[in-house]
Amino acid sequence: MLDSSLPTLSVVMPNFNHGKHLSTSLPAILKQSAAPLEVIIIDDCSTDDSWEVIQGFARQNPLVRAFRNEQNLGVVANTNKGLELARGEYVYFGSADDEVYPGFFERSLRLLQQHPRAAYSCTIGDWHELASGFNWHVGVGMADAPCFLSPERMVELERRGKFFIASHTTILKRSAWLEVGCLLPALKWHSDWFALYACGFRYGICYLPEPLARFNIFTTSYYKSGRRDEAAHRAVLQGILDRLASPEFAREAELLRQGGSLFQFAGPMRRLLRTDARFKGWFTPLLLRRSLWHSFQLTVKDHLPAWLANLYFRLAGYRAPKKA
Repeated sequence: MLDSSLPTLSVVMPNFNHGKHLSTSLPAILKQSAAPLEVIIIDDCSTDDSWEVIQGFARQNPLVRAFRNEQNLGVVANTNKGLELARGEYVYFGSADDEVYPGFFERSLRLLQQHPRAAYSCTIGDWHELASGFNWHVGVGMADAPCFLSPERMVELERRGKFFIASHTTILKRSAWLEVGCLLPALKWHSDWFALYACGFRYGICYLPEPLARFNIFTTSYYKSGRRDEAAHRAVLQGILDRLASPEFAREAELLRQGGSLFQFAGPMRRLLRTDARFKGWFTPLLLRRSLWHSFQLTVKDHLPAWLANLYFRLAGYRAPKKA
C-alpha cells in the first residue's frame, strides 16, 4: 500500500532478455512494505519472452507501467528514458536480474525524509558472482547506525578505505540526478559511478548499515563485457577525467582528489593520470597505495578458489555482521 506520509518513489526497470529473472525481481519490488508510486518497466526489444512476462505483471498489478521500445536503445539510453517517464520525487533503478530485500524501500525513504538535502540513500551491497560462487559485501563499516554523511565525512571515510557506493542499493533524489546530467552516454558502464559520485559529493548521502539489495554478477553483463575492450574502457575513463576537469564539477573533483576516489579504476586510470597535465596533483601516495591494494584484491578474487576467496574477504571485513 502507498504510504502518503513518505516521499513518492518511482521504480525504473530497464529490461533486455531477462524474462527468466523477472519472476524474482518484480515480486520482490511489488511486495515491499512501502509501495512505490509506480514501477516503470521498459523492454528494449528483447528476443526472449520478456514482453509477455512484463505484460502479465502489468495486467495483475496497476502499479506496473509497461513500455516497449521500437528499436534497441542500449542500457544507458533506456535508463534515461525511464527517468523521463518517472513521476516520483525519488527514483530507484532496479535491474531485472537483481533483487531487493524486505524493508528496503521503507527504511530508505524514512531516512531520506529525515535528511531531505541528501542526493540519495544507499545500503550495504550484497554481491554474488554467479559463475564462481563468490559472495561478498561492499559498503561495510561506513557507519554503525542509519545516518547522513556530509561530503566532508565521505572524504574522511574514503581516505580510510571505508567508503563505497553500491549503485544497486541507491534510492535517488530525482532533482539531484537531473542536475548532474543523468547517465552520460559517453561514460557507458561507468556512467552511474560518475553521476553517483558527482551528486553525492555535492549534497551528501544517507546510509543504512545493512545489506538490503542483492547484485548478481554475470560474465556477460554490460559492465564485464565493456571492460574487456581495453580501448573502449580507456576512452570511458578518459571521459570521466574530462568531466572532472570541467568547471561544473570543480568542487566535487577536489573532494574526489582528496579521497583518492579514482583508485577503483586501478592500472588503466593510473596510466591516464600520469600523462594528463590537468591532473598533476591527483597522483598522490594515497591514490597509489589504494589503487595497488585494489589491484591485489581483484587478483585474489579472480585467481583463488571461491571458498578461499570467500574466507579471505570475510576475514578482511567484506561481510556485514549478522544481526543478533
